[in-house]
Amino acid sequence: MVERSSVDMWFDPICPWAWLTSRWLLEVERVRPIDVNFHVMSLSVLNEGRDLPEKYHDLMKTGWAPVRICVAAEQKYGPQVLRPLYTALGTRIHPRGEERGPELYRAALADAGLDTALAEAGNSTEFDDALRASHDAGMKPVGMDVGTPVIHAPGPVDGQKIAFFGPVVTPAPKGEAAGRLWDGVLLVAGTPGFYEIKRTRDERPVFD
Repeated sequence: MVERSSVDMWFDPICPWAWLTSRWLLEVERVRPIDVNFHVMSLSVLNEGRDLPEKYHDLMKTGWAPVRICVAAEQKYGPQVLRPLYTALGTRIHPRGEERGPELYRAALADAGLDTALAEAGNSTEFDDALRASHDAGMKPVGMDVGTPVIHAPGPVDGQKIAFFGPVVTPAPKGEAAGRLWDGVLLVAGTPGFYEIKRTRDERPVFD
């Protein structure tokens, strides 16, 4: 029997590219021996103090609520709730295109079977220290000049942890195509001295 390995992904619920990567990883979990664990990072934390276009600056202001709610839920129920809560939030925010706000957050908490009163954490700084700790745990191994998604996984040769940004892909591959992409990502990310492969992003996120 092939031993399963633990793979960790850091997400911000507002990022459509992280959402696609997360759906791809859940497909990989079906076709490769991995177990995916979800963790919270924050684009609002990442971009603090940066000179941003006004539109993006406004987005970062409204980005605090969903990550605070995720951390509050994690503190109350344990890390295992992040998978269903992220799925509930992401489904409403991305494929459904619902407006982010208290109504959406309460509905997503209900979808995940969690206390809807946790939506109040979105306007509180109570969980910000825990949020920053989770953010830093994900980002430090890859550096602060990338965003979300960030993945930590055992390397393909010696099993030592490798950390990387991405992959950025649309639409999210399904079935064995998801597995092949995973194999390739591990191969390049596990190569010593390998840093980047990139091309112009000419498609918007495709949710299916």
